[in-house]
Amino acid sequence: MTTLRDQPCLITGAASGIGRAVALAAGEQGAKLVLTDVDASGLADTLAALHERGARVLASRALDITDHAAVRAFADTVHAEHGAMAVLMNVAGIAIWGPVEQLRLEHWRALVEVNLMGPVHVIECFLPTMVAAGRGGHLVTVSSAAGLFGLPWHAAYNASKFALRGMSEAMRYDLKRHRIRVSLVCPGAVDTGLVRTLRIVGIDQNTPRVARLKQRFQRHAVSPAEAARRILKGLEKNRYLIYTSPEIRLGYWFKRKFAWPLERVIALIGRQLEAVAREQNR
Repeated sequence: MTTLRDQPCLITGAASGIGRAVALAAGEQGAKLVLTDVDASGLADTLAALHERGARVLASRALDITDHAAVRAFADTVHAEHGAMAVLMNVAGIAIWGPVEQLRLEHWRALVEVNLMGPVHVIECFLPTMVAAGRGGHLVTVSSAAGLFGLPWHAAYNASKFALRGMSEAMRYDLKRHRIRVSLVCPGAVDTGLVRTLRIVGIDQNTPRVARLKQRFQRHAVSPAEAARRILKGLEKNRYLIYTSPEIRLGYWFKRKFAWPLERVIALIGRQLEAVAREQNR
């Protein structure tokens, strides 16, 4: 079992959403935290909340995980001052959706740089020191339900999240001999700031129909705190796939056992989204 008490734990994306909630929950469990986020103001708010709760923060730095040199410099500082991490948690990510014919290279690049290369930079800069320390550990990467299912309007987002799934599956074998466990988190609906800042290319998000779709999403969404609780529970139990809501676990089971019904449901979602696009193109 993985316990966080007294363990040095790196968490990216700690300024908001799931990353902030995981940082607060890990702090309550006694982890020694190393935190980062591109949002300096939000990161400062998280640090203030942690200090109020008496949590231990070893280090923090506002940086862009797409900047390999910045991640390397932070890793060098952390290792020099605090040694190897016991837990690495890649949480930071962005979401851009839209009909594939309207997605531009800039959208594909942004998703790959943040959602895939960001975790790659963290792994490349922090994992070798963990391996060399010889004490085992745990690598956690937040993918998405979009890392399990191909979804309408998610082509670029799916690409980045499926890549994390493949990478994590391979690393389970690579890291087993070092006693480093690997977990892949596949959240479903989580009511984070991404719901409000989500980019949908080519779609006016201020229309009533889009607003109703977002409201429907939020009604079914779990809170970031609940998502964090389930993530840390999965970490404690050494689960490879960690779900934050039961419908994703059920959907993935159906995908593997009874693909046809699930494909019908996904096709229905696609028709609903196409109706939104047709309405706006009249």
